[in-house]
Amino acid sequence: MSTEKSVTEDLTTCTICLNLCDNPKSLPCIHGFCLKCLQGYFKDKHPGDKAPCPICRKEFQIPPEELDGLPHHFFVQQLVDVRKASTTESEEVLCEVCTVCSEESEDSDKIPVASMYCIDCSQKLCQQCSRPHKKLRGGAHQVTPLGVEVEQELIHLRASLCDKHKEEQVKLYCRDCDENICLMCSAVKHRHHNSVEIPEAADNFRSRIYDDSTMIQLAVNGVRQQSREAKQSADELSIKVENMMKQVRATANEIKRSVDDQESVVIKELELVTHESEKQAVGVEGTCQLALMSMESFQRYSRELLEKGRPSDITRAACQLHDRATELLNNDVTAVKYHPPHVTFTPVDVTQIRGLNLIGKVTVATKTKPGN
Repeated sequence: MSTEKSVTEDLTTCTICLNLCDNPKSLPCIHGFCLKCLQGYFKDKHPGDKAPCPICRKEFQIPPEELDGLPHHFFVQQLVDVRKASTTESEEVLCEVCTVCSEESEDSDKIPVASMYCIDCSQKLCQQCSRPHKKLRGGAHQVTPLGVEVEQELIHLRASLCDKHKEEQVKLYCRDCDENICLMCSAVKHRHHNSVEIPEAADNFRSRIYDDSTMIQLAVNGVRQQSREAKQSADELSIKVENMMKQVRATANEIKRSVDDQESVVIKELELVTHESEKQAVGVEGTCQLALMSMESFQRYSRELLEKGRPSDITRAACQLHDRATELLNNDVTAVKYHPPHVTFTPVDVTQIRGLNLIGKVTVATKTKPGN
């Protein structure tokens, strides 16, 4: 709940410049802003153009007199004046009469502080200068001690002055024109209009404003409840979706592990085939190389014996060589052959797998209330 002071500061602070409102203008949505700030904010707009409120974005039309034609925000101005008076409460103000006299005599060293205020003359006076105002022949003026209470009283008094007749106070409310008027306005421009005294009109309006404010408060409560429910629902959905994403990742990882396991099995099968094949090929190669070595060794020895051996050497080794040759020839190495296995691999149809829903399916349904 905002305090009275913070509400006043909020209403009197221009949301464009963030300073105290200066010459506040009122938009149709009742938001108030400095005139200069509005002129800068809508510098590209022209009379008749539509423009959005800087706060609530409600559109309004630029008046024919441009932004100067917007109504003055009297209530905000009154709050601004009260704030200014409150901030100057502790400041010392010099006597206005003594200040003028010192300027004329060029003696400004000893100007007393003002402590009284003459409401009739609108002057801030020291104690001495205020005394003649209480004893005038035409009637004593109303002189009161100077303070923030006096300032605020004068502010309220200025707020009740007529816009057209600056010296007259507004007394009546014209129902036909929806404006406060003074007695002179009532006698001239509003002569045949339906007018009532301002306190009576204010009492009627006060009840209506209270009822409107109560309804708005109920609407505020409803909107806040809706906002809380929307945020809660969004948070719940976020958590739910996050959990689903975890399930998706877990399912995908499980499928990946299954594929990896199958890949490992097939690879091991192929590696075993390769290992057995290589083992067989090595055996055949070893047998062939041993046979070649034996036959080539026999051939070298035989030719060397024939070329360089003596007759006695030949007769001595002939039978043994023949038996060896017969043995080598009977050992048919060519019968030992390498027979590689017939290996094929038939991959699955990847195009069909791509079309399969391996992870799962997300279904999104928008909830709507009955009648919407």
